[in-house]
Amino acid sequence: MAQQTMQEKIAALRERRAQVAAAGGEKRVAKQHEQGKLTARERIAALVDPDSFQEVGVYAEHRAERFGMSGKSVPSDGVVVGQGTVLGRLVHVASQDFTVLGGTVGELHAEKIAATANLALRTGSPFVCINDSGGARVQEGVDALNGCGHIFYGNVLLSGVVPQISIIAGPCAGAAAYSPALTDFIIQTKAGQMYITGPDVIKQVTGEEVSHENLGGPGVHATRSGNVHFVAEDDEQAMLLTKKLLSFLPQNNTEDPPELEHDGNVEDNDFLNSIIPDDYRKPYDVRDIIANVVDDGDFLEVHAGFAANAVVGFGRIVGRSVGVIANQPNFMSGVIDIDASDKIARFVRFCNAFNVPLLTFVDTPGYMPGVDQEYNGIIRHGAKVLFAYSAATVPKVTVVLRKAFGGAFIAMCSRALGADRVFAWPSAEIAVMGAEGAAGIVFRKEIAGADDPESKRQELIDDYRDTFANPYVASAHSLVDDVIIPAETRRMVAQAFEAQTTKRELRPPKKHGLMPM
Repeated sequence: MAQQTMQEKIAALRERRAQVAAAGGEKRVAKQHEQGKLTARERIAALVDPDSFQEVGVYAEHRAERFGMSGKSVPSDGVVVGQGTVLGRLVHVASQDFTVLGGTVGELHAEKIAATANLALRTGSPFVCINDSGGARVQEGVDALNGCGHIFYGNVLLSGVVPQISIIAGPCAGAAAYSPALTDFIIQTKAGQMYITGPDVIKQVTGEEVSHENLGGPGVHATRSGNVHFVAEDDEQAMLLTKKLLSFLPQNNTEDPPELEHDGNVEDNDFLNSIIPDDYRKPYDVRDIIANVVDDGDFLEVHAGFAANAVVGFGRIVGRSVGVIANQPNFMSGVIDIDASDKIARFVRFCNAFNVPLLTFVDTPGYMPGVDQEYNGIIRHGAKVLFAYSAATVPKVTVVLRKAFGGAFIAMCSRALGADRVFAWPSAEIAVMGAEGAAGIVFRKEIAGADDPESKRQELIDDYRDTFANPYVASAHSLVDDVIIPAETRRMVAQAFEAQTTKRELRPPKKHGLMPM
């Protein structure tokens, strides 16, 4: 056989590249598009900066020999991996290719993802994994499962070192669903499905009938299970959300978040002076307060559909990223229940790991009472909030807006849990419990013996509120640094964070604390 010329070799390489780029073939690519989904490489192109992606392991081939796999062409082994830049900063990406064997995870497929995660670890850059897979590749048996285990192990090694974002853009079933669960944020598209056991298996085992959408769709995970942090309409919006999220985050745990240029405007905002109703029983939307404190009203809410009685997300104060946590009075009066506890604690832990300062707005009547809450562990879950705030060493600024009662006052980043600055609005009510409940306990005899018990009760409620349910008692005890006019909030918060930019806090040496789980 005659030796090939360089031109012939180049032509052969181009042909090989074209075969890889064709992925599972025109029919399967067309079907992917018909379902409203992009291909693996199209998703990466939508995420990274133009011409910045460098693929790794382009010609990787599986080593399986059984069940029809011998000699079977599996382009890139069903996953595209490599690195590129997002908004000019390095990221490592893995994107599963559903057009190739349903994007199933084989031994080499998993090896490619794990190796990409390891590169993210070594370079100190975020890792983004786009999931669109039928799960572990059954033709490869236990080797496929072992490969999934390597991915999980890599997720854990990366945890708290570099940000990890999972995008659920198609099926993500069985063991494969645990990798996204180990990452920091999950974005699920409307076409995404995520579950451990599918509807058919559930019907066989339990007799229950359930649709794919009702079992693993974004509506379930974003509102009930709490597994999903963001819901995207389609792949394009998922990539935009990923870019937006990354813009608030540092590359790794040794860096500070990126600081954007800002004109430094912290002028008073009179809108805040009238946002809280004079009737303390009336609700309001705390997101209106957040939008009028952060830069340009730009607030990226996380977990918006889950535990709506708490609001968490990212904003900026004069160009610097902050993590915002707030009770939400217009849902369940802002009470802290099991789900809200988990939501708050998880977000606080993430921000602390990646050097994002914490801004907390407090308006809650306390922890959620009830037999169901007690049986399901409100004590254990509620303690997570105490643990997360206490363990956080980033700058912490707290603003008490209205109600701050009992254990919830402590839990929502009080001075006792290490808050660096605590401000209160004049509307703040800081006490062991609400005036109604307190009066019923403290003045029970006086009320019972009064000629007009109801009138006497209201008189004593008002007296208790005037005496204790205000910010001045707490301020007198140095639990509140200053009582501020609401319009001043942005300026006061900005100055407080500026004063804490060089904060250093030493803790006892240990492997890690034992958070109540």
